[in-house]
Amino acid sequence: MAAIWKELWNRQWSSYLLATLGVAASTTLLVPLRGKVNSTTIGFVFLLVVLFTAIFRGSKPALLASALGVLAFNFFFLPPFHTFTIADPQNWVALTAFFITALAVGQLSARAKHQADEAEAGRVEIRRLYEDLQNAFERASEAEALKRSERLKSALLDAVTHDIRTPLTSIKASATLLLEDRESSDQMERLGPNEQQALLQVITHGADRLDRFVEGIVDLARIDAGEMKLYRNWGAVEDIIDAALAQAEPLTRKHKIGIAIDEELPVVRVDARAVSEVIYTLLDNAGKYAPPETLITIDARRVGDDLIEIAVEDQGPGIPPNLRQRVFERFYRAASNGEADGRAGGIGMGLAIAKGIVEAHGGHIRIEDGKSGHGARVAFTVPVGDDDRSEVSTGSGSDRASLRFESSS
Repeated sequence: MAAIWKELWNRQWSSYLLATLGVAASTTLLVPLRGKVNSTTIGFVFLLVVLFTAIFRGSKPALLASALGVLAFNFFFLPPFHTFTIADPQNWVALTAFFITALAVGQLSARAKHQADEAEAGRVEIRRLYEDLQNAFERASEAEALKRSERLKSALLDAVTHDIRTPLTSIKASATLLLEDRESSDQMERLGPNEQQALLQVITHGADRLDRFVEGIVDLARIDAGEMKLYRNWGAVEDIIDAALAQAEPLTRKHKIGIAIDEELPVVRVDARAVSEVIYTLLDNAGKYAPPETLITIDARRVGDDLIEIAVEDQGPGIPPNLRQRVFERFYRAASNGEADGRAGGIGMGLAIAKGIVEAHGGHIRIEDGKSGHGARVAFTVPVGDDDRSEVSTGSGSDRASLRFESSS
């Protein structure tokens, strides 16, 4: 503390010394020119000394420079010279005006410097606060990313535990029974053809389930990495829907299927396999949550000039508004009552993949209430395309314009 006060004291006295030296140097330079320049020019020189002293050293040294400048002006440059007597009353006015002007200039200059220093200090403080805030945001982002990573890890572990172990257990048990049956010597206890067929079907179903799980993981990884490749070709919307229905037939055979496609619907330039997978996913979900024998409707219509909307609607319990965004999160599964449920059907990747496919096409997917007031309607859009052929109709038959009911049973 003593060192700080000593430094401030030395700096203050050095400021006063510099103010004095400035007035003295100006006087020394001006005295030889006393008869050649008028008093106004001399006064401006002393004002400059006061101004620079105020800017660089502050108001108090500037006040000293003002006082010394008045004395030097009077003593050396106002007659009678080398005295403090002022013979001409006009010189009193000039000297008073000089002193007031010097004081005002000094104070204003010092105040301007002080405000500039405060502004610079404010900028430094704002920069520091901004950096602190940025660091806080980064820490918060890291914490949120870590928290999200932990949730994802937990969900993935749950999915792996349930959706890999369960089919593996079924495959292992069925294969063991078949092997034991083959090695059995007792003809009376051998499995019949129907039983063997049932066990083989269990093995096939379990293998397909594992295959879909692995494919889902790979698709999600490609979506996250931005490496999903779309093979766009021109195709009819009706053909894409028919392909999805054929794939989903085992899942929807207990439901009635209704199809409504607008007349004169143009062909679309999309990845038909990927879009068909989206429709299959929506049919799969509808088949899981809608009661048996209820209607599942697929409709397609043109929206605006460049979009086709395809929707799948069921007559199930629906999805509450607060969960309609969450169901598109990976590994999130909702029970039939709309609450989160880790044991609900599926592995929680289908809608996340569907969302990635739709958005990769430049479309949008959403969930809303069914048109009848209950159930869920999941609709997504795909672009018509960027070629004149996008206006070509997929057909003109009136059977496509009406609602078609089919029974899968």
